[in-house]
Amino acid sequence: MKSLLIAFSLLEPLPAIAQGLPPAEAALKAHVAFLASDAMRGRDTGSNELAVAEQYVAAQMLAAGLKPGGPNGAWLQPVPLVSFKGADHGTLTLTRGTTATPLEWGKDYVARSNPREAKVALSAPVVFAGYGVTDRATGYDDYKALDVKGKIVAILRDAPQALQSEVRAHLSQPDEQARNAAAHGAIGVILIEGNTRHAVFPFEASVGYWNSSGMTWADPDGKANSGGPRAPAFAYLSMAGAEKLFAGAKLKWADVLAADKAGKKLPTGALGVTAQGIANTEIETLGANNVVGLLEGSDPALKGQYVVISAHLDHVGIGKPDAKGDTIYNGAMDNAVGTASMLEVAKAFTASGKRPRRSILFVAVTAEEKGLVGSDYFAANPTVPKGSIVANVNLDMPVLTYKFEDLVAYGADRTSIGATVAAVARAEGLTLTPDPAPEQASFVRSDHYSFVRAGIPAVSLEPGPAGPGKAAVEEFGAKHYHQPSDEVGLVDFGQGVRFVKLNYAIARALADADQRPLWNKGDFFGTLYDGPGAK
Repeated sequence: MKSLLIAFSLLEPLPAIAQGLPPAEAALKAHVAFLASDAMRGRDTGSNELAVAEQYVAAQMLAAGLKPGGPNGAWLQPVPLVSFKGADHGTLTLTRGTTATPLEWGKDYVARSNPREAKVALSAPVVFAGYGVTDRATGYDDYKALDVKGKIVAILRDAPQALQSEVRAHLSQPDEQARNAAAHGAIGVILIEGNTRHAVFPFEASVGYWNSSGMTWADPDGKANSGGPRAPAFAYLSMAGAEKLFAGAKLKWADVLAADKAGKKLPTGALGVTAQGIANTEIETLGANNVVGLLEGSDPALKGQYVVISAHLDHVGIGKPDAKGDTIYNGAMDNAVGTASMLEVAKAFTASGKRPRRSILFVAVTAEEKGLVGSDYFAANPTVPKGSIVANVNLDMPVLTYKFEDLVAYGADRTSIGATVAAVARAEGLTLTPDPAPEQASFVRSDHYSFVRAGIPAVSLEPGPAGPGKAAVEEFGAKHYHQPSDEVGLVDFGQGVRFVKLNYAIARALADADQRPLWNKGDFFGTLYDGPGAK
């Protein structure tokens, strides 16, 4: 009953909100005003308010003329979730010879939580393995000539600068580093703050998140999805902690930092020290849903192929108060606008009177803010036959505060989708701009990445940095990103209509083309995940 009361309490103000706006802008604003209202309390994953948002999106999909695209003829795809966070500060002690040096929590290290093991307790010699990267495409291998079997590997939380930025972002993910460590026989991983990480998100800032909840999805047995063997990354060291780890070793921490800064291969080897660490994790299960709407294709030969248009519905909920005492993180731009745009793209298809040749799935995914969990679950457990999804276009946090002059399409240069996006952009007087801030690793931080890892050509779109764009995006990032001030008043809905038009044109082109999207031959991700066209 509480959820219904929340929903009904929002209905009365909406007509006034849209007063005086053109119909297309009013429709967008109505969606955002509902989803980003204070009554929705930030749409945190697992909350009653997110459940209301799910029902709202399902109702809007129905109104747009879509059919349920979830399992068993339902709108909702249940996503079994595992939530995890640090239970305490844990411990980490370094022993060299007979001298034991306990590290200081919050200054030297923080323990990292683990969704699969409530307690990780390890003691083993430490080997420094550089970035912990093995890249078969280039022959780069940090583990070459290293014996790490039964050892703990210490790894910089980064990847070689010489790698292409999206590949670098992928290989520097802790899960990827943990998988590679396990593949080489290591039993645990200590991550270390490096130069790039220090500049983008310094250790001191990360300490405040030590017991923030992370999430993953659960296998049928109720346990966190493993995704294959991993050596648990149980601790994260600051530069001060790294100094203590390397103290007395032949390898010098200063030499590692210098090589990292210069973009050279890092020196590697045994550090002559044993690490003994404990990381304790609180683990609980909960649930949320992806919302899936289906627009069936018209071509008998192609309607069994699916283009997915995705946007994440969740945000971060209630948090620290701002200067005005506001604790509700409304998430208007992130990502009520993306969800609203997806709904309006669906309406544009049905309003056109011309069904696409391929079928289209419109998917509002959950738990993006917790690590792309809902999209990862959907990509691994699609509601249509595996292998039938041919493309994904993802709409995530388009900063619609300015008249945009270009587009950034993460992943566009890896598949034939890039040419489609470029053609649509040109028709609207726009250009495509490469990732303007590769150090932010945006390629691996949005839901299209889940589809990439399933071998599906995918892009994520947002307005670009041309003209006033760079300043506008930087201002949003500095003042409003994951802040209570991310509210409906920030959004320029005229630009939102332009964004919808572009995404409709892209989706229409992909759905109607004779040829399904293909990976570029030899592409790193297409080859790694056995995507069509890559080999």
